[in-house]
Amino acid sequence: MMRRMGRPGLIGTMARTAVIAGTATATSNAVSRRQQARAQQQADAAAYQEEQQYAPPPQQPVAAPAGDDLVAKIQELAQLHQQGVLTDAEFAAAKQRLLT
Repeated sequence: MMRRMGRPGLIGTMARTAVIAGTATATSNAVSRRQQARAQQQADAAAYQEEQQYAPPPQQPVAAPAGDDLVAKIQELAQLHQQGVLTDAEFAAAKQRLLT
């Protein structure tokens, strides 16, 4: 039997078409996944920025009186007592702890 030269036959054309279609599909899927990943990253970044925008500012720690300044500590306790934060008994107990 003689082998035909020149253009491919029907099966050769179908095989070539299948390879081209498969390559195009794989490329299209890769591009789509990359675009979805970028969109997700942008959405995450936007959500993080929005969260940070409405988050309360970090609170500064309250500085303790410098050194062992007993008078300043007792005055601080007295202010808390006058504001109603400390009861008479709590004020007396805290003052006693400072004095001993």
